[in-house]
Amino acid sequence: MTDKGMRSDLGRVRGLGTAKEGAHHWWMQRLTAIALIPLTLWFIISIASLNSASYAETVNWLSIPLVSIFMILLVSSTLYHALLGVQVVVEDYIHHEGFKFVLLIGLKFIFLVLGLIAVFSLLKIAL
Repeated sequence: MTDKGMRSDLGRVRGLGTAKEGAHHWWMQRLTAIALIPLTLWFIISIASLNSASYAETVNWLSIPLVSIFMILLVSSTLYHALLGVQVVVEDYIHHEGFKFVLLIGLKFIFLVLGLIAVFSLLKIAL
């Protein structure tokens, strides 16, 4: 007796099966969530300490290299984590394959542009 696994007969004939992407996606979402915990705590504490700071003081604070690095990590991790979450929602609830494909490409483009704008802005302040 052979082990057919979880695939249907039609799936085996067509060669359809797992795309082998789910585990990577799941791990990346968990890793970014774990990375966001200390980064968010750092950000909240930092913003609270800048409560009465002026614009110039805030810009000076952002120009500190370690602060800029942490901000870039926070922004990039947040955007990547958000993209992964939105991707899951689209894959689960959009059933038209063509629209799903276009929407996923568009979302990746939007998140990439937002990330580039944020990193560019932070680097412009820092340098």
